[in-house]
Amino acid sequence: MGKYILKRLLWMIVIILGTSFIIFTILYFTPGDPARMIAGGNATAEEVENLRHIMGLDQSYFQQLKTYFSDTFLHFDLGTSWVYNKPVIDEMRTRLPRTVIIGLSAMALNLAIGLLMGIFASTHEGKWQDSLTMGIAMVFISCPDFWVALMLILLLSAKLGILPSYGIGGAEYYVMPIICSAIGGIAVNARQTRASMLGVFREDYITTARAKGQRERKVVFRHMLPNALMPIITSIGNGFARIVAGSAVIESVFSVPGIGLYLLTAINARDYPVVRSCVLFFAAFTSIAMLLVDLVYAFVDPRIKAQYSSARRGGAGK
Repeated sequence: MGKYILKRLLWMIVIILGTSFIIFTILYFTPGDPARMIAGGNATAEEVENLRHIMGLDQSYFQQLKTYFSDTFLHFDLGTSWVYNKPVIDEMRTRLPRTVIIGLSAMALNLAIGLLMGIFASTHEGKWQDSLTMGIAMVFISCPDFWVALMLILLLSAKLGILPSYGIGGAEYYVMPIICSAIGGIAVNARQTRASMLGVFREDYITTARAKGQRERKVVFRHMLPNALMPIITSIGNGFARIVAGSAVIESVFSVPGIGLYLLTAINARDYPVVRSCVLFFAAFTSIAMLLVDLVYAFVDPRIKAQYSSARRGGAGK
């Protein structure tokens, strides 16, 4: 098992380094001059050139790349925002809890509701309950996040006045962002759970369990669900990464000062240190989510354990 975890950790490092290289290269070759944009239209050529020197933009591609990798991965320095003149790591530390709260809460919501919807649909296969549940899931997955956000603002804020429409404060400010973030994941988890449950519905051990007179609830949750977990785990891991990585849209609509809105603002302002740091964060977060999925695989699927156990025994035999 240790070898399996080590292998996944090494892949995670490769992914993070590769993502950092790609985003740096893309931003470097993006047309336009960030110094000119930040200095403003009234700045003289000398002032713009002086700003380019301060920002390090007058160096060659390889010099800038070397400095970026050295500062980020050797000194753990994400740089200073060109626009706000504040250390990026300090601003991200302030904004990160808001993004994580929305992401974790949305994941818990779509996991609980999605699993229950999928189980309910699979146990009523071919009936109106199945059609209704999958119809609701189809509606959820077809609605863009920003459209759902605008509709919720119109209904719950403008019409009913029961929830604030933007900003950050108490728990009530998180309700609509969490709902919008969770809707797509609910649909995905419901459809995946239904498909996985139907895959084991008519297996021999399910028939045997029913023949022994076990209650249907016990058959579903003790025998069917554990054996249908593998595809569901994949869906959950991908959904968790997707919620956090897609937070820019939700945070922009509701004006939540999180990592997503920080990234979106930096892209518009050509604030490259912030853009690189936010993309690096999302890459690391996604890699960690996928690592956790792989670890859950290793504990849930005995074939993975057997694979690495047999490899260890084979190496010892030699």
